[in-house]
Amino acid sequence: MTDDAEHAAPAQGADEQTIRAALRRCQRVVIKIGSKSLSGDAWDRLAAEVSALRSGRQGTGRRAASAGRGVVLVTSGAIALGVTKLGFKSRPKDMARLQAAAAAGQSVLMQRYEEAFGKVGLVVAQVLLTHADLADRTRTNNAREALEALLEAGAVPIINENDAVAVEEIRFGDNDQLSAMVAPLVGADLLLLLSDVEGLLDDGGQRVSFVRSVAREARHLAGKSTSGVGTGGMASKVEAARRATLAGAHVVIAAAKAPQIVTRVLAGEEEGTLFGAVPQRISARKHWIAYTLRPRGALLVDRGAADAITASNRSILAVGVLGVRGTFLPGDAIAILNPDGTEIARGLARFSASDAARIARKKRPDIEDDIVVHRDDLVVLPAE
Repeated sequence: MTDDAEHAAPAQGADEQTIRAALRRCQRVVIKIGSKSLSGDAWDRLAAEVSALRSGRQGTGRRAASAGRGVVLVTSGAIALGVTKLGFKSRPKDMARLQAAAAAGQSVLMQRYEEAFGKVGLVVAQVLLTHADLADRTRTNNAREALEALLEAGAVPIINENDAVAVEEIRFGDNDQLSAMVAPLVGADLLLLLSDVEGLLDDGGQRVSFVRSVAREARHLAGKSTSGVGTGGMASKVEAARRATLAGAHVVIAAAKAPQIVTRVLAGEEEGTLFGAVPQRISARKHWIAYTLRPRGALLVDRGAADAITASNRSILAVGVLGVRGTFLPGDAIAILNPDGTEIARGLARFSASDAARIARKKRPDIEDDIVVHRDDLVVLPAE
């Protein structure tokens, strides 16, 4: 699988039925399940459904879906299990005790996956990541190749944040965001976010079946987690959906405890809240620049430069730079702001912050020395 591989997606403006029908053809699926959904027989039910996907036995009375799907799981649960194992009365708030709970609970979590998936003849493989792993391009490519090798070997990768060593600077934030980063990493057609609710709810408490625009239709409906078990609320899931759809994956938020939920979603049935993939996905590398790397600073550009960036994806020249914010080095990710201070793009700096400030507003004879951010390293963010 190449870094810039393209995925087929429904045409712009495709309706919900067309996109749900496309779910039956998805061949690479990332399933994220949260802490609150992992209780009772959750592991056995999930194993049975993944087994059906892997063997092509999927179907609920309608036409069976395509065989041989590759499945990657992004799981929470280590800290919650560790809290119980260590006898803590509640989820700790300090980093050291959180890390202790993660270390104690991760082995229990994997043991439960091993036992459940072993019953249906599937091999699981633990993959622990930190944000620092995916922020480094070489390590990202290594992770991609390792995951691809596991899938080719018929294993089911079980991915979790390496909470036992992660500190605030290298955390993903929550596993919803991790799953959105994993989706382009493995070339996923579908990201299925399994939660303790049936999907995104409207102001009347009714499930929203289909979201065409996150900014216009979904963000105001998303709240924050109040469970005290997990860290990601609906706002996090909606943001993960936005990022994954830009990478070419359809996204469904659905209830983990609903009977045969994975099977029903992959059969195209009206379950959960569906977010359709954008017709023209951005490459894995540009998705990495925009949505994995964290900006170290920012460039403020003039109106002409802002228009050239958004309309034509032009490189940023020194003459168009009004000012610099923060401290960054060559190769660091930076935000690109228009004169109003609105972020319009992200890119990789070719100069340090001090050098960029020194040459700002200057027109230089050597065009190569004039490029502060090259267009190949620049990602225009969707307009809100």
